[in-house]
Amino acid sequence: MAVPPSVELLSFRRTFTRLILLVVLPSAGLLAFGIVGIVNERAAVEKRIEVLWTGRLATAQNELADAFADAQVRSTSPTLVLQRGSLQLTDVGFTVSAGEVVCEDPRITAALKPLDVELMSLPERPVIFSITSPQGTFLVAALRRGQKVIGAQVSAKAVQTLLQNIGDHLTPPGEEGTFMLVPVKRSSPAEGMVARLAEAREAALGDRELAGLLMPLPLQDFRLVVVTTGADPVAAASTRNRWIYSVLLGLFYITLALGVIFTGRTLYREARLSRLKTDFVSLVSHELRTPLTSIRMFIEMLALGRVKDPVEMQTVLDLLSKETARLSGMIESVLDWSRIESGKKQYRRERLPTTDLVDAAVNAFKAQRIDAPFDLQLTLAPNLGEIEVDRDALSGALLNLLQNAWKYSREGDKRIELRGIVDDDFVVLEVEDHGVGIPRREQKRIFDRFYRVDSLLTRDTEGSGLGLSIAQRIVQAHDGWISVDSVPGRGSTFRIHLPLVQ
Repeated sequence: MAVPPSVELLSFRRTFTRLILLVVLPSAGLLAFGIVGIVNERAAVEKRIEVLWTGRLATAQNELADAFADAQVRSTSPTLVLQRGSLQLTDVGFTVSAGEVVCEDPRITAALKPLDVELMSLPERPVIFSITSPQGTFLVAALRRGQKVIGAQVSAKAVQTLLQNIGDHLTPPGEEGTFMLVPVKRSSPAEGMVARLAEAREAALGDRELAGLLMPLPLQDFRLVVVTTGADPVAAASTRNRWIYSVLLGLFYITLALGVIFTGRTLYREARLSRLKTDFVSLVSHELRTPLTSIRMFIEMLALGRVKDPVEMQTVLDLLSKETARLSGMIESVLDWSRIESGKKQYRRERLPTTDLVDAAVNAFKAQRIDAPFDLQLTLAPNLGEIEVDRDALSGALLNLLQNAWKYSREGDKRIELRGIVDDDFVVLEVEDHGVGIPRREQKRIFDRFYRVDSLLTRDTEGSGLGLSIAQRIVQAHDGWISVDSVPGRGSTFRIHLPLVQ
């Protein structure tokens, strides 16, 4: 038949389930938000960089327009030659007269042919403007001389030199970017998907464009752009930020997982401790009821005069004294545990030979087991030295080990060995029995408060699960420690290590 779960376990499960829900649901939303942020980080970085460079492009656009306006006419024969400082701006020249275009470059000739009428309205000062045609997009400079237009193509190399000079003082140190004047791409409906694929391939293989501005009239067929000349800043910033976000998310979830695990363990321990305390109260109540019942029965026998024989009277009084001592010992154990847990336990240390401590524990043990069979073998090294301890507290801890050795030994084999040896600066008191032993998985838990090894023998043996816990706390308070070696079915050896007085 299945055993129903305890109230404490059910409460732990409910509390832990609420904890998981309260943690997992918000963290799932945060994770989704973080993933979206990581995915959109590149777009965000691109936008930030574009805004930054757009302001610089606007300044560069104005400076380029001023540079064109400052251009001086060096010659108009046979074609127009413009120069700004020592930089010549034009190269391939052309003339337009009576609807006829004369130029060495047939592409420029074809581009200017439809514009012969508009060109006659040009002023008599040089004007730099853009033209576009199926043959391409060109930047030209021209002026009118009567019924004749004299002009030339603006050199792309000269324009790039101007932009390089402008970019040198607009680009901060540590940032890499080059200003360029590029034609506006206008795809015709006939080009469709092929044109878009070609543009995508060109963008993937060419330099990355960080930002761009459409040039104002009369340069409307060109865009002023800035392209990377080194490592892609968008990719670098995006990758860095993604790593930072990923690491932060990872650390957050690792911390969250550790917190949930720690909280779950704490809740489980508290639920288990609550159950142990409940069991302890039941156990102590039961253990107290037994001597109290015996004491009440003996008192009633004496009060009613049922015991008249002096020998029987003495037997009853001895039993009454024994039960009273047993009750007092149980109460004192609980009080000791309470004082130790609250930190109110006071120790009266005194310097004494180790043998005095052993004698006190052995005498107390023999007095408690005067009518019980046991075989105690005492083996002490010749010189155990002196220790500075609370005699009553430490002898009580050693007595507890002796009592456990007797209680958990099999009937008919109550052999107990108490040994004392010196190990460097410590004295080691060993208590060995030949009882049921302790499984390895239980050996670290036997010093926990209220914990008892679950076996057929321990179920029938009285105890509160506090003795070893109290003994360990007492020994630790004297700068020592307790260790245990045990093999199930062969017995156990408990060792108390105490520092010697130098």
